[in-house]
Amino acid sequence: MSSTPRASGYPKVVLAVLIVAYTFNFLDRQILGILAGPIKAELGLSDSQLGLMGGLAFALFYTGLGVPIAALADRWSRTWIMTGALALWSGFTALCGLATGFWQLFLCRMGVGIGEAGGVAPAYSLISDYFPKEQRARALAAYSFGIPIGSALGILFGGLIAHAVDWRAAFIAVGVAGVALAPIFRLIVKEPPREASPPPAPVAAGAPPAGGVRALLAKPSFWLISLGAAASSVCGYGVAFWLPSFFERSLGMGLVDRSLFLGSMTLVGGVIGVWAGGVLGDRLGRARPAAYLLVPAVAFLLALPCFVLAVQAKTLWVAFILFLIPTGLNLVWLGPVITAVQHLVAPAQRSTASACFLFVNNLIGLGLGTWYFGAISDVLTPRYGTEALRYAIYSGLGFYVVSAVLFVLAARGLKRDWIA
Repeated sequence: MSSTPRASGYPKVVLAVLIVAYTFNFLDRQILGILAGPIKAELGLSDSQLGLMGGLAFALFYTGLGVPIAALADRWSRTWIMTGALALWSGFTALCGLATGFWQLFLCRMGVGIGEAGGVAPAYSLISDYFPKEQRARALAAYSFGIPIGSALGILFGGLIAHAVDWRAAFIAVGVAGVALAPIFRLIVKEPPREASPPPAPVAAGAPPAGGVRALLAKPSFWLISLGAAASSVCGYGVAFWLPSFFERSLGMGLVDRSLFLGSMTLVGGVIGVWAGGVLGDRLGRARPAAYLLVPAVAFLLALPCFVLAVQAKTLWVAFILFLIPTGLNLVWLGPVITAVQHLVAPAQRSTASACFLFVNNLIGLGLGTWYFGAISDVLTPRYGTEALRYAIYSGLGFYVVSAVLFVLAARGLKRDWIA
């Protein structure tokens, strides 16, 4: 096991490689959104079926396997687990390009979810061991750059490759690139010493000692944080998946134009939002841990009216500016909320805590989000035609209010559950 000190520049190298891996994670996860139009046309799918492939097919095993894999990561090499996960999800992404029907593509997307189940929670734990607590929100926010960068590259490369060749070539190209990255990842990222856990709190006479998962699940703030993040993710994942189709149907944009437009919007807005959340979390949370949750609550309440105005835009440049703002606000939560989850357990249990959080967040947010907007679009199509997706997006924005309320409630009890 490496004894690389935090004070050296190596942690930043590790963080950079983790960001690249997370970029591929979201590239492979989100590429389906920009390819939905060509896939729907060739395979004859409905919006509901596309939503199931973008959400439930991925989320089933991604969430179900995340907790046991993270428990293994708390005891075994996190770097080896992530290396295998990267190769596995990338391989299944390439196989998506060979699918000839709904069920084949559905099963391949399930395989992507199986691989990605080992890609995130171990990374959170690695970052927490490589960076001191006063820098963790920013480090975790920097790691989360992989979300907007990967989403943007998935939109950009997916659209451009599909336009130049076809949608199958797009899946194969990005999948093969991820498989090639796996051995490079293993060579660079070393397993750090795990941060020592604080002494256990005194246990009342006769009371059984609580395990990591059991202790975590007994904390009300964990459930409020997880459900709050899940509510926001229903809207976040759902809107992100369906925006390419919205711009095609409501604004008449071609595949290449959609790729360039949405890719740049996702990259610029997402990176600014993720970093702003990390900086605000570290600055405000240092004196008051509740700020880690109040910052995203405010961001979601600001994002809601911005999305309403953006969906009503009739011209591309007005739409770009109006969508850019909520795209950033939608990702402010990542650094602060993930940091708060890390402090609900002892250091030796962080991978498992992250996986429990991701289980709730992704099972509801990712599993329901893309399907919800597609299903509502199908229901409204007889009445609104090609504009049905616009009204489906309107209907889902209320999840931001639910999320803000849950984060405020969690902030009130966070001090009680906090482990310094």
